[in-house]
Amino acid sequence: MSWRITGAIVVALIPLLVAQAAGARKAARAKIKQPAPETCEPRKFKIILDVGHTSESQGATSARNDVEFGFNLHLTRLIGERLKSAGFAATRVLVTEGKARASLLRRVGTANAAHADFFLSIHHDSVPDKMLEEWEFEGARSHFSDRFGGHSLFVSERNPHFAASLAFARLLGKQLKDGGLQYATQYSLPLMGRYRHPLLDKDVGVYRYDGLVVLSQTRSAAVLLEAGSIINRDEEMVVNSPERQELIATAVVAAMRAYCESR
Repeated sequence: MSWRITGAIVVALIPLLVAQAAGARKAARAKIKQPAPETCEPRKFKIILDVGHTSESQGATSARNDVEFGFNLHLTRLIGERLKSAGFAATRVLVTEGKARASLLRRVGTANAAHADFFLSIHHDSVPDKMLEEWEFEGARSHFSDRFGGHSLFVSERNPHFAASLAFARLLGKQLKDGGLQYATQYSLPLMGRYRHPLLDKDVGVYRYDGLVVLSQTRSAAVLLEAGSIINRDEEMVVNSPERQELIATAVVAAMRAYCESR
């Protein structure tokens, strides 16, 4: 090969070598500037505890004619107190006013405007109307369904932090299971009709529910907890007890600690 040919090859390779060197320098700079993994400081971690439903749109009616909103409010306030005592000082209990749809959008807007780090919505469960039976309690006509009971956890795949939402739901489900509680199994059954949802974790009872506004439209990780069935006559009494409420609040605190430590 003549020197002219060799020289031409070298000249032709120079731009390629320069480009490769520039690319290597850019990659090195990017690696150096890469931010550290996001961490969680409990005192600064903004948790929104959403009280399910409102005083105008009160949710389900229990077997003894009490409204779900009251159950939700009491339990959420207790969870808020326990989280703050555990060092999660930025925890906020969110009580929303208004009718159903408007209140859903309002609570999502509040959480997003506050730049929440986590959104946990607290509810108590019932069953579809077709499963209800009639009975009388203290002289008043009421409805019940003792067929199903237990808590359940819901996440949405449409949430921008779906993986984190699922991770927390699993942590909370494990804490509840370790506390001796059983999750509600009916949501995976065909008889639930439009209320049927995919079961993502059959060990601890985490379901996917993409249609829930408070899960799909919040910009933070988000989980909805159905703390127990108030349409089941026995379980209504249990979920209203201080012992059960403390158990659930303790489980939330333990799960939040584990979630925060993993970040």
